Amino acid sequence: MANLIVRNIDDAIVKALKQRASRNGVSAEAEHRKILEQVLIQPAKKSFAEVLGLIPNVGEDADFERVQDDTVRDVFA
Repeated sequence: MANLIVRNIDDAIVKALKQRASRNGVSAEAEHRKILEQVLIQPAKKSFAEVLGLIPNVGEDADFERVQDDTVRDVFA
């Protein structure tokens, strides 16, 4: 594994990193690695078909039947 040295970091950033690490019960170094991984190594995006497959199968087709309402046309006529 490689080492990464980051210089000239604002004190406020270091303080925020240490506070975040403390809240998560890990060292500042471990929190730094986690942040870099989350930002730089993003999981592959799901395809449209995969997302559609995640929609639960609820209701019947008739439950989603479109009802024509002519009152809206009268407002704009």
